[in-house]
Amino acid sequence: MLSETDLVAECRRGNPRAQKVLYDRLAPAMLGVCLRYLRHPEDAEEALVLGFVKVFRALAQYRHEGSFRGWVRRIMINEALGQLRRKQPLHVDIDECHDGVATMAAAAESNLDAADLQRLIQALPTGYRTVFNLYAVEGYNHPEIAALLGISEGTSKSQLSKARAQLQRQLAVLHHSSFQPQSYAA
Repeated sequence: MLSETDLVAECRRGNPRAQKVLYDRLAPAMLGVCLRYLRHPEDAEEALVLGFVKVFRALAQYRHEGSFRGWVRRIMINEALGQLRRKQPLHVDIDECHDGVATMAAAAESNLDAADLQRLIQALPTGYRTVFNLYAVEGYNHPEIAALLGISEGTSKSQLSKARAQLQRQLAVLHHSSFQPQSYAA
């Protein structure tokens, strides 16, 4: 099995077998990245393929500073954001405001698994979901998010706050719907 460094070197030489190995190694995780931003699997798959085209074209620019996986991840995020802009402009719901967004505390004992949480995040409006993923999952700060999305830092902070509030409300609803009081015989 080739090391990552050797694999990247072979891909730079245009070796199609090495490109396939690299794709096979990274595609499942990178598809997950794309799915966090794009609601439809076919859109995420398109972003993945276009992202890998960019990865292979830009391999000469990779300088082995930081992790290669992180470098590829950044390309995938940018491609997914580009896909969002093409398919569903972010400005449509960046300023969207839901009335009655409550900040209810979600119960810590909730039996929520990762797939449930992913579904809740996917249900967020596009602007909320995008800012939440960039901030909470990818670790971008508000100035970086603002620059990536072409919005103000204040809008980024507002969208994150609204996303958190909506997620908390959804978690509270899930918790209350899963709580079933036991009846006791007298």
